[in-house]
Amino acid sequence: MMGTAGPFLPRGRDRPEERRRRVAPLAAAPPEGEEEPLLRGIFEIGKTSCDVVLSARRLRWSPIVPESPAGDSSTALQVKEEIIEMKDVFSVKVKRRRFVGQKKGGTLLGITIFKCLHKEENKLTDCAIHLNNFSEDHCHSWFRRLKEILNGFQNRPKSLKVFVNPSSHKREAARIYYEQVSPLFKLADIKTDVTVTEYEGHALSVLKECELQAFDGVVCVGGDGFVSEVVHGLLLKAQIDAGKGTDYIPAPVRAPVPLGVIPAGTTNILAYTLYGIKHTVTATLHIVMGHIQPVDACTFSTPSRLLRFGFSAMFGFGARTLALAEKHRWMPSNQRKDFAFIKTLADLKKKKRKNKKKGSKDQWHKIQGDFLNVSIMAIPCLCSMAPRGLAPNTRLNNGSMALIVVRNTSRTEFIKHLKRYASVKNQFSFPFVETYTVQEVKVQLRIKSGLDAKENTDLNATAAEENYPWNIDGDLVEASEVHVRVHPQLIHLYGVNTDDLESSKATCNCI
Repeated sequence: MMGTAGPFLPRGRDRPEERRRRVAPLAAAPPEGEEEPLLRGIFEIGKTSCDVVLSARRLRWSPIVPESPAGDSSTALQVKEEIIEMKDVFSVKVKRRRFVGQKKGGTLLGITIFKCLHKEENKLTDCAIHLNNFSEDHCHSWFRRLKEILNGFQNRPKSLKVFVNPSSHKREAARIYYEQVSPLFKLADIKTDVTVTEYEGHALSVLKECELQAFDGVVCVGGDGFVSEVVHGLLLKAQIDAGKGTDYIPAPVRAPVPLGVIPAGTTNILAYTLYGIKHTVTATLHIVMGHIQPVDACTFSTPSRLLRFGFSAMFGFGARTLALAEKHRWMPSNQRKDFAFIKTLADLKKKKRKNKKKGSKDQWHKIQGDFLNVSIMAIPCLCSMAPRGLAPNTRLNNGSMALIVVRNTSRTEFIKHLKRYASVKNQFSFPFVETYTVQEVKVQLRIKSGLDAKENTDLNATAAEENYPWNIDGDLVEASEVHVRVHPQLIHLYGVNTDDLESSKATCNCI
């Protein structure tokens, strides 16, 4: 039902009957292709009295133009109509003026609508549109109808379980959450239950006991390692609730609720992949707006147990760099990362691996040799150092993984390969780099014997010292043999499809 024209102009303004206006009658039929109006009224927007029309999909308004004495309509035709898509609105509030310390009541000023605004370079921000009017009845009828429309949007969370890692990066995660994220959740009327973790594995322990049906989603605030813990915990909880064993999971069930990632780490690969940018407000608004993507996930297992649920893994250079960085946690994060990268590059060692990959025709193929690095990735893995992604040829949910093997080569050639990640050139167009599209991968360390024993002595000593480190989503895991399976659309994440992101202009100066 449409609103009625009552005493709803701001105080101090002439009433409609006192000034002749070129305004279409309330009962006028909507233009062809337009929805039937739900409400229509007059509000002051930006110090201008406007004719405002609300439909289920749009809010539109135009300035009220005085009718010329000669009845010339040319001025009215030049009036520009403003339109807001209701799918971009995430909150509406009744606006009041209150004295300092006053928590209730106050002088009614009108209604404020909060909109998600798309900016350049994949960035989102929020903006407010003020519809000023002093009539209580008029404003409340508009407020109720606007709330009804917002409540009808699917996937927008009403309640979230939030995990904050206060130790992430520069120990800024708690400040980021309480100063930037929490106010937007509150503005969108989202209830939150917050756990600030106190030790490694705390989020995993809480998730195992958490009644996830009480929430519409889970949010984690931290770096890649913390995100990895929460992803693993969320999917592990799903298996426990489904009555499945957790040692061997050939066919895992899907996570019951979506996961949102607020970047507060150094690299933030999953956040970059989902949002195309490391930007707190952008990440928060994707969650608030309920932008959800189904995403493939992997199980990483040894022959005897499940290691992790996750999205990507590296063995060799990528894992040894992370292992060295973890041993120098006392250093500032950026210095630690650069030190580990340079030191690992200086001590570059080949790893003797035997890979078995399983293609789409359910047949295994063996790849054997000396590799500097092995990467297995179910998602593109974007970051500031690789704006096109560490695995640019895969997607969030295409049901396959990218297997990238870098065979033994000189340090100079390997550096050239690494530099390509930060450029628009193909980082895989080297004779020592091989890429495959797979559904399963088994990686085993090949121990030489006999005449090759002496050659392998240094390798064995290094491997024993490091206990065969794997970098799984930025978390360090130790294993000598790993079986990786991809599971299509195993989890839903707040974010957008990688193909919809603008090309990033990020560059890397680390090499």
